[in-house]
Amino acid sequence: MTTWSDWEPVVGFELEETVYEKKYRDRGGGVARVSFNRPQRLNAFTGIGMGEFIRAVHDANRDPEIGVIVVGGLGDHFGTGGDVQWEAGGGLRGQVPDFDGALRNCLKPTIAAVKGYCIGGHHHLAYHCDFTIAADTAIFGQNGPRVGSPAHGRNVAHLAHIIGVKRAKEFWMLCRQYTAQQAYEMGLANAVVPVDRLDDEVDQWCDELLDLSPACLAIVKQSFEAVGGYLAQETGRILSMIAPDFHSRPEVREAQQAWMERRPPNFWPVHQTKGS
Repeated sequence: MTTWSDWEPVVGFELEETVYEKKYRDRGGGVARVSFNRPQRLNAFTGIGMGEFIRAVHDANRDPEIGVIVVGGLGDHFGTGGDVQWEAGGGLRGQVPDFDGALRNCLKPTIAAVKGYCIGGHHHLAYHCDFTIAADTAIFGQNGPRVGSPAHGRNVAHLAHIIGVKRAKEFWMLCRQYTAQQAYEMGLANAVVPVDRLDDEVDQWCDELLDLSPACLAIVKQSFEAVGGYLAQETGRILSMIAPDFHSRPEVREAQQAWMERRPPNFWPVHQTKGS
C-alpha cells in the first residue's frame, strides 16, 4: 500500500485563480496538482488563471522530483471554459496564453481529474491531458459557437485524434453535452468512477505511472505529440484567414448578450447585417 504525504502549497506561488500543490510517495516520486479556483464562477477562467496555470505547469515540468501532473478544479466542477464576461470585455483579443500547449509540451504525464461540468476551454484542456479520469458527475461539451468564442486550429482539430472526425465535429459544431459514461465509450475518458472515489482513482494512476521510467514516459509522450505537430502549422492561421474581423462582428455581441440574459441567441438577423 502506497503512503502519500499531504498536499502542500508550493512556496512562491501566491495565485489568484488557481491552487498549485505537490505531494510525494513514501518510496519516491511526486505529483503536482494545478486546480482552477473560481468555484463561484464554475471555475471559468480569465487570462489571469491561464497565465497562472502555465506558470505552475512549467514549474512542475522542471522539478526532477515530480513524475505526474494532475489538473483539477475546486468545488463541484472541473470548469466551464473562459469567463464570458471577461471575453465580452475583450479578454480574447490579442495574444491569449496557450495553456493547452503547456500540457502538450511538458515531459511529464498529465491527468485531468474531471467532475461536474467540463465545458469549453476546460474541455479541450482535459483532452490535451494524456489521461482523463472522470467522476460519474462529469458532463463534457463545447460551447464556442454558442457564446461567440472563436476556438480554432489545433485546439479544435486535436479532438479528432482522440474520438474521430465525425464525433469531434459533433462536439464542436453542435455544442451538445455528454455524460461521463458516454465520454468513456467514445474514448474521451480513460475511466469513470463515483465522485467520492475520484481522488483515490487518480492516486492509483499516479502511483502506477511513478513506477515506470520517467525518461521513457517522456519519449513516448512526445512521440504521440509529434503526430499532431503539423496541425499547429496548417491550422494556426484559420481565424485570421476566414474571419479577421471576428471580434467586431454583430453575431459575437449577440452571442455574449444572449449568454448574459440566459436566452437562446438568434444569430441570423445580425449575421446578415453589414460587417458580419
